[in-house]
Amino acid sequence: MLEYDVVVVGAGLAGMRAAIEAAKASKVTVLSKVHPVRSHSGAAQGGINAALGPDDSTESHAFDTVKGSDYLGDQDAIEILCREAPDDIVELEHMGTVFSRDANGRIAQRPFGGAGFPRTCFAADITGLVILHALYEQMLKTGIKVFEEWVVTSLVVDDNKIRGIIAIDMRSGRLEAIKAKAVVLATGGCGPVFHNSSNALISTGDGMSLAYRAGAPLMDMEFMQFHPTTLKANGVLITEGARGEGGHLLNALGERFMARYAPQKMELASRDVVSRAEQTEIEEGRGIDGCILVDLRHLGARKIKERLLQIRELAIDIAGVDPIEEPIPVRPGAHYSMGGLKTDVSGATLVPGLFAAGECACVSVHGANRLGGNSLLETIVFGRRSGKAAGEFAASVAAPAFPESAIRDADARIEGILKRDDGEKGYALRRELQETTHENLGIYRTAGRIQRCVEKVTEIKERYASVIVQDKGRIFNTDLVSAIETGYLIDLAQAMAAGALAREESRGAHSRRDFPSRDDDKWLKHTLAYWTPNGPRLDYLDVTITKWPPAERSY
Repeated sequence: MLEYDVVVVGAGLAGMRAAIEAAKASKVTVLSKVHPVRSHSGAAQGGINAALGPDDSTESHAFDTVKGSDYLGDQDAIEILCREAPDDIVELEHMGTVFSRDANGRIAQRPFGGAGFPRTCFAADITGLVILHALYEQMLKTGIKVFEEWVVTSLVVDDNKIRGIIAIDMRSGRLEAIKAKAVVLATGGCGPVFHNSSNALISTGDGMSLAYRAGAPLMDMEFMQFHPTTLKANGVLITEGARGEGGHLLNALGERFMARYAPQKMELASRDVVSRAEQTEIEEGRGIDGCILVDLRHLGARKIKERLLQIRELAIDIAGVDPIEEPIPVRPGAHYSMGGLKTDVSGATLVPGLFAAGECACVSVHGANRLGGNSLLETIVFGRRSGKAAGEFAASVAAPAFPESAIRDADARIEGILKRDDGEKGYALRRELQETTHENLGIYRTAGRIQRCVEKVTEIKERYASVIVQDKGRIFNTDLVSAIETGYLIDLAQAMAAGALAREESRGAHSRRDFPSRDDDKWLKHTLAYWTPNGPRLDYLDVTITKWPPAERSY
């Protein structure tokens, strides 16, 4: 059995930043499904927010974030996020992040939706990838051991305290145990709950589900962000930076239709507003084959090639469209989970020794709707803070006892799946799950549709109990891993649907046609979902308000 003070699960931006910080106080290792620079953080295109401009302020950034969250974000956490952002950007630059520059040689900043000032720092349209490489270099410099192609299957919790993890080493097929004083989950989002997500195939909500089953509550899972601009064929992201650089959204009539929905901000309204506007245009017959258009032609070839080079390549390769010559057809697509594991501002969950950061966590700095550019910022600010807290926690406690039965029980579960011949295949159940959520838990929701989703997901979960795999071997069994991941997605879909059905209002990304207004008297509160064998048990928690009382949100 291996032993470390802190195990970080996930090697994206939040995980690597946590590991670098935790290593200042403790012996740390990182586990990742893939090589760290293949983590989904590398798909982030548009940028990372910080109030660096002479007219901007952290106070303005915080207010824009609170407003963007539709007043569901916890304002103490939001103030921390925005106050610490400038120093973290400078630190990233000193680590080697190559940001794009303005004419004066300063870090360039582009406008993003819902922001009062241009405050999104960027590296062309590959910002996440550039930061990812810089952090990977720093992690190598620190000497942190990384176990690549290891898939965590269990959090070991005994007496309500974290004891370590159990994972499959994909190359050998063996189950391995790592004893630890603290675990930091940084496993990203769960977009594949939906059909045609912008998320990578590896983003299956592993950490959320594992901790949920281990007793940590999920918070605000009903709030899934649908990004306004994804490609129809596969949900691949077309960055908000395209609109930040001046791109227009057009309908079939050639109208910049956002004038009807957000006349002040137009294409740079918050994402939930823009996605609903697009969906309305499509449903009312002003779309083009189920899409609307992003028009960049007026920006000119030079600017597109300099600042939007990746989305030009994606549009050409996937949609067969060169944005220099013609608009890109796009539609809203599942993109980001505002919900996740409930944590405090140091990343601690309700299970002692278990921390979380990034998209798998819910601090909550995004509330009911995330502003573009704040997700990368969250990975850095709260990755650092959770790593610091985990490292200091581990340094202050004795090594825990690791229950001998844990790996034996985990191996029995795996063997049960491998030996089973009578049941349904994981990929078929996943496809059915995705079709169910796509149809019933999308941009616009009603009680009837959500109830159908609840019932169908419950049925799918019952059938999943006898899931089978075709590959009966142990070595690099991706069929087995996919089947396990499908179980995680089912857990999270249940929590999403239960929270959505109970929340009888419209707020941010949760839009109920049968309850079209925001209801602060009844619903200015977070949803907590606790795992039970019969499905999620819901509870509620007040939103933390420091400076900005809820107000009408308009753009």
